[in-house]
Amino acid sequence: MHEIIVAKTAGFCFGVKRAVDKVYEQTEQGKKIYTYGPIIHNEEVVKDLEEKGVTVLDSKEELEALSEGSVVIRSHGVSKEICDLIDEKGLECIDATCPFVKRIHNIVQKESEDGRRIIIIGNDGHPEVEGIKGWSKTPATVIESKEEADNFRAEKDEKLCIVSQTTFNYKKFQELVEIFQKKGYDIIVANTICNATEEREKKKPQILKLLQEGKSTKEIAQILSAHPYRVEKTLGHCRMRSEKEISKTLHDLAHLDQQMKSGKIDKKIGFELFLIQEGKR
Repeated sequence: MHEIIVAKTAGFCFGVKRAVDKVYEQTEQGKKIYTYGPIIHNEEVVKDLEEKGVTVLDSKEELEALSEGSVVIRSHGVSKEICDLIDEKGLECIDATCPFVKRIHNIVQKESEDGRRIIIIGNDGHPEVEGIKGWSKTPATVIESKEEADNFRAEKDEKLCIVSQTTFNYKKFQELVEIFQKKGYDIIVANTICNATEEREKKKPQILKLLQEGKSTKEIAQILSAHPYRVEKTLGHCRMRSEKEISKTLHDLAHLDQQMKSGKIDKKIGFELFLIQEGKR
């Protein structure tokens, strides 16, 4: 017998759900649909959309090669350059950028036009961060670690504006901002972390507690599919769990994936599961 525990914060966040829904709505209109990058980091959803005729564009070059069709901008958003390119080519643009991300674009554009250098607290190379950089009129610097914040240098009279990737850890964001504030720079700080991220961060102690009690996880990956590294970190922090137990967890994850693909577990439920705990035998 298995007990299923679903966190209150489980499921697609508002921005991702909105973007996915927009694509499905477009597939019903019988036109050629493209998404700039995978609409979501979830292979099952992407595969289902591909079967409905949606094509993923993986680069600017692939976008440049289009002569017709509708392009959906995913919730991560894109740079101003990509938006302009879609417009220049006369393609229909369906902007599914998360409103929280769009807010960052607006802040970055305004503050950089006012001459402030943009500091983005986040993961360099992440699609959202790449998009944010593309709205800055001044040089944008990405800071992810304490070391990078400590080593950062700016001109004495240089003005800064600090924003954050929406999915960045709130506590870490505060710590990095404090380092900048101690340097004495003229800084505007905008906490642009999504409230859904903050809520999920609050659930981490509960997850760790369950694991440290020896509970066997069957599924953590799907709901965190946009950030699969978190699964590794969560397990890594649970020092009471042996290599054998972790190996079993990975086996269980694979088993659940097969059940979803075969239809034994409803896909929608499978996507929204946050934690499946194996009951005591």
